[in-house]
Amino acid sequence: MGVNLGEIVPKQRIEISDLKGKRVAIDAYNALYQFLSIIRQRDGTPLKNSRGEVSSHLSGLFYRTVNLIEQGIRPIYVFDGNPPELKFQTIEKRKEIKEEAREKYIDAKARGDFVEAKKYSQMTSSLKLGMIDSSKDLLNSMGIPFIEAPSEGEAQAAYIALRGDADLSASQDYDSILFGAPTLVRNLTITGKRKIPGKDLFVDVVPEIIQSKDVLNNLQLSREEIIQVAILIGTDYNPGGIKGIGPKKAIDIVKSGKFKEYGEFQEISELFLNPEITDKYKISFQKPIKDKIIKLLCDKYDFSELRVEKGIERMEFALENTLKQNTLDKYF
Repeated sequence: MGVNLGEIVPKQRIEISDLKGKRVAIDAYNALYQFLSIIRQRDGTPLKNSRGEVSSHLSGLFYRTVNLIEQGIRPIYVFDGNPPELKFQTIEKRKEIKEEAREKYIDAKARGDFVEAKKYSQMTSSLKLGMIDSSKDLLNSMGIPFIEAPSEGEAQAAYIALRGDADLSASQDYDSILFGAPTLVRNLTITGKRKIPGKDLFVDVVPEIIQSKDVLNNLQLSREEIIQVAILIGTDYNPGGIKGIGPKKAIDIVKSGKFKEYGEFQEISELFLNPEITDKYKISFQKPIKDKIIKLLCDKYDFSELRVEKGIERMEFALENTLKQNTLDKYF
């Protein structure tokens, strides 16, 4: 969900090829939820194996990662740890929204309205423990590094980029800016065509680059002040924010020095300024292990062996081609 800063944040549309040679720390949960939401059948049912186990997340993770590798991008997935206590209200609210959407999905499906069914089904996506474990197993088999954050994955990804161990962080949420990420890329894992909800229209989804320094310079705010703006609008730690305050009004309040008149928010500010992160991680890219990938995706989740093998071949070719250009030595 994150904070809604979209209308006030300057963005630059780019081609995915512009990220060639970059190491990107990806908010793994954010990406997996996107895959679970988007990769579905016509009636909104997620992809499943013969035992009824959901596999949409693995399909997205495998094929999108292969695409990134082909583009010369080096993905580093960062998984969430335990959420801060202040986030529990948001988590409970999300559960209520999913339950309401599930009821509407069942009703629409029973009526044969597959357009409505798919719309509501996308809102029911839930990331189970087994899905997280299978995602990590897949990344291990592909030779793609992942890091387990002590708390918020987005905060850890921002730290990795801030530390210089990645060139950018990737997420759909703007919270990365609040967590201190120097550069954020959005739409990295969902580029392509996207249907506008409620309309028979599709729009192109392309990567966007957001530079923290440009955001702060453009808005003439410090990092502490843009965090204050976010708090007034509403964050995962204070959902809803202050009633009646949108981004532009929030900026005016912060610049006028009246932020403290709206409450005491030091604890929330600290969660952004000093999040729980770790520097005990290792980033190492390895060659994919074909047999393990086949065993997981094809034997366990009923993926097409031919398609998976082609994906592995594409990945291996891209890695070999990069090695020939002597640009990947430092990653192995």
